[in-house]
Amino acid sequence: MKLSYVVFSHGKESGPMGSKIRCLMAEAERLGLKTLSVDYRNCATASERVALLDETLKNLDTPPQQVVLVGSSMGGYVSTVMANNLPVAGLFLMAPALWMLAEEYTIQTYQPQTSKVEITHGINDEVVPYENSIRFAREHEGTILHLVPDDHRLKASLDFLACQFRRFIEELRA
Repeated sequence: MKLSYVVFSHGKESGPMGSKIRCLMAEAERLGLKTLSVDYRNCATASERVALLDETLKNLDTPPQQVVLVGSSMGGYVSTVMANNLPVAGLFLMAPALWMLAEEYTIQTYQPQTSKVEITHGINDEVVPYENSIRFAREHEGTILHLVPDDHRLKASLDFLACQFRRFIEELRA
């Protein structure tokens, strides 16, 4: 599969150049892909973030089928919602905020238009229950799910994430 871009979506309390994004961005660039990390810090709601990601993808010089969406926490929710609407090459999610009951998570049905989804979630996550990622994997055949001994930020799992992301990209290209 031809891949052009990796587009990153950060979490609610993070920024566009957090440690996970920097780590995975370096891997993507080593593999020759263009990267973009969307800055959501001025968005008040998850819906505003989805609209910003939609606008960002429309302004890329490549079709969405050549884009990998990477999201952490609320960014995982935003990436998954976007993949409901656009066919993308793949979704690489870290502790995605799926099936959260907070008012700002208005979409609760996930049918991403990709067959390539991989999730890493910490079993000690204090923000998003890892059971939500298990539910997603059960409902979406072919999803690869890694439960790791880490918390929501996945700081202790950066090397693991980089390794899994590299493999994910290489498998998409095969």
